[in-house]
Amino acid sequence: MIRVLRLAALLVLAGAASAVLLLLPGAAPAAAHNVTAGADLRIAQTIAGTELTVVIKGTARVPGPLRIGVVAYQPVADLPVNLEVRSVTDGRTVSGVARAARDPQYVRLQVGQTGPHELRLSAGGEVAVVPFRVLVDRGSGWDFLIYGGFFVAGLLLVGGLLTGALSRRGPAMLLAGGAAAGLTVAAMVVVLEPQLPAGPPDGAAPTAGPQAGGRPFVQSLLETVPASPVAGEEFTLRVALVDGATGRPVDDLTVHHEALAHLVVTSEGGRRFRHLHPLRTAPGRLEVRMRTDRPGRYLAHAELEREDSGGQLVTGSFTVGGRPTEPSTTEPSTTEPSTAHAPTEPDTSGSPAEPDTAHPAAVPRLRPAAPVAGRPTTIELGTTEPPRPWLGMTGHLVVRSQDGAFFGHVHEMGSPGSRLRFTFSFPRTGRYLAWAQYATADRIVTMPFTVDVTAPEAVR
Repeated sequence: MIRVLRLAALLVLAGAASAVLLLLPGAAPAAAHNVTAGADLRIAQTIAGTELTVVIKGTARVPGPLRIGVVAYQPVADLPVNLEVRSVTDGRTVSGVARAARDPQYVRLQVGQTGPHELRLSAGGEVAVVPFRVLVDRGSGWDFLIYGGFFVAGLLLVGGLLTGALSRRGPAMLLAGGAAAGLTVAAMVVVLEPQLPAGPPDGAAPTAGPQAGGRPFVQSLLETVPASPVAGEEFTLRVALVDGATGRPVDDLTVHHEALAHLVVTSEGGRRFRHLHPLRTAPGRLEVRMRTDRPGRYLAHAELEREDSGGQLVTGSFTVGGRPTEPSTTEPSTTEPSTAHAPTEPDTSGSPAEPDTAHPAAVPRLRPAAPVAGRPTTIELGTTEPPRPWLGMTGHLVVRSQDGAFFGHVHEMGSPGSRLRFTFSFPRTGRYLAWAQYATADRIVTMPFTVDVTAPEAVR
């Protein structure tokens, strides 16, 4: 009897030891770039004259509560945001009201099923419709082997002990060996599970084979409403997105850097700047309300990303007529951009620099001090307050060539303390206009400056 018990124990320990050895070289699961079950979805929106981020918290079960909050990045005075969540599958709708704040209180809306939904949000007379999916982790298909292996191992071990007690050594050894095998299989699945293909969560879109070369390019049709905006008066900038292969509206945008699209509007001379996040008002249509106090030509650069495809950049321009007016209260003015090496040339639009939030022009520290085309340049700037994450990053740097033909968007490198640090290779010689942005406790700060880039031959 004692010999049988010892043998059973040795076999179980051998199985456990095998599991331990397998645990040592085990690899951690790879992180996914897109939204997964249980993850929060953050979508920036320029609405009601301010910058907000809508946060849809991940949910663990359905039917169950879906929590939605609205984060304010600029001062707001008790701004209510009406929320309406509609299931695309059955049309069921639930609604509530959220208050935009730095630390929002989340509204709980009861959803009945997973799958495609639409979030309709309205504030200040503007309406956006944001498509999203309610995803719930359905659990791994390998759980059956894990729990089944441990269950079978337990039954066989108990059976082996009872059989050994009856002096049936042969069957007892077989049962003990089976218990060790079951334990080993379960432990192996536990170790290998992160490397095994996981099934899609409940509510995920049907999987389809990736298109060769990604999805077709996007073309943009940019217009203003009214067609001839006037300085000092509000107008709507509308961007229609069209598939370059079919001509149909592009309505498969995916959230990247916490927005469906990043729209940068600058005056032709570069002394006016707005970083906006337009509202999706219809399939393939983005809109944002804005106002300018100076006439002139304005350039628009929109960054977006389609599902199963890479990032794309679409551009356009529009003209504002009328006469210069006093700076509007919704778009505070600041000093004109500083320069790292030389004075800023006059802006043909006659507009003062007006970033999103008033701030003195920046004096960056460049390494090398004289940037060279095609070579990396490190740009450091000090901040007045500790930055907080905005659009998924500590800081952003928007770069535009003086003629507007080149556009770049750089992310902060994770510098500690109250400093921003970026690395960027300017593609060719000439003057570049730049705007560094970061968020503080209650505002978004924009620091304009210019950089003169020399040719490689000039530094030999």
